[in-house]
Amino acid sequence: MNRKLVFSLTAAAVAIAAAVALSTGAKAKTAVNLAANNPGPAPVTLTKVSTVKSAPREEITGALQPAKALQVGFEVGGRLARILVRKGASVGEGQIIAQLDPELADAQVQQAEAAVKAAEAQSSMATDVAGRNAELQKSGSVSDLQNKNSASGATAAAAQLQAARAQLAQARAARRRHDLKAPFAGVLIDAPDQVGATIGPGNALFTLEQLDPLVLKLTVSDTAREVLKVGTKVHVESVGAGASTEDAWVRAVIPSADPATRRIPVELVVPNKGARFTAHTLARAVLPMGSVEEALSLPASALSSQGGDHVYVVAGESVRRIPVQVLERGAQKIVVKATQPIDQVVNYPAPDLQDGARVSVK
Repeated sequence: MNRKLVFSLTAAAVAIAAAVALSTGAKAKTAVNLAANNPGPAPVTLTKVSTVKSAPREEITGALQPAKALQVGFEVGGRLARILVRKGASVGEGQIIAQLDPELADAQVQQAEAAVKAAEAQSSMATDVAGRNAELQKSGSVSDLQNKNSASGATAAAAQLQAARAQLAQARAARRRHDLKAPFAGVLIDAPDQVGATIGPGNALFTLEQLDPLVLKLTVSDTAREVLKVGTKVHVESVGAGASTEDAWVRAVIPSADPATRRIPVELVVPNKGARFTAHTLARAVLPMGSVEEALSLPASALSSQGGDHVYVVAGESVRRIPVQVLERGAQKIVVKATQPIDQVVNYPAPDLQDGARVSVK
């Protein structure tokens, strides 16, 4: 009897303990669920904002082009005899780049010179005969027909002399065209690797480019066209390299939109002394779009761009989203314009941070 009583009491105690444990576990689980559904304030870090002077600007990327670029060749045919400038070398305007074999051209010039001398002698003799016959015709010693024949012969000889001189000029011009001269100062970009080949007239053999200055061709919106003026100084920097200049300037603003993009073509002249920039590479132009005004400078890490550029400020125990207009965009700092004064902003805002979220400042 006592054993049964003890056993019963023990079983009851175990049941009660189990019930208490289950109840405690349920309460703990409920507390965890409540904590998960109601998280605490998100920790944030604030950074100071400074006031600066800046002007609205627009950054546009384009390709740097040579100021002049031309593929040149000989106007006459012949055998390529000499290449006087190596690839990559600078040439001056009028400098000889290459030459054709001049043997035949020199012979043609000599032949034309001889023809001119012969024509000069014939013309001189015919002129003398015509003059004597004119005097003799006055005295009746020469008939009128003879006088007219001698005068016609002098005229024909003079015409033959003129034709011979024209042929000589042609021969000399053809000889000069055996020397290929640079039409402008620049750098020889491409050239044949060897001589000896027979070249046809008009074949492009050499590529010449003027690399100082360079030209940056861009397109801007129609509203930007009203602000940009010819002669305006522009900041230009190479993309992926360290070259930059403040001396680039607007050369032309074309008052006709590109039919494909509906944007306005703009040409910038980029000084390139010392070959700081490389032609046919990308460059970024910072175009001034207005007058200087007060703006805010803050770390680039404080800017959020999802759904438009904006920053977050702390008001009480929550954050507010403030839209901003980015005026200058740098790797470390940015300059923005906001609709209201800002002293501090949230640095490194979380991607899921939302307007009105509860936060705690670290």
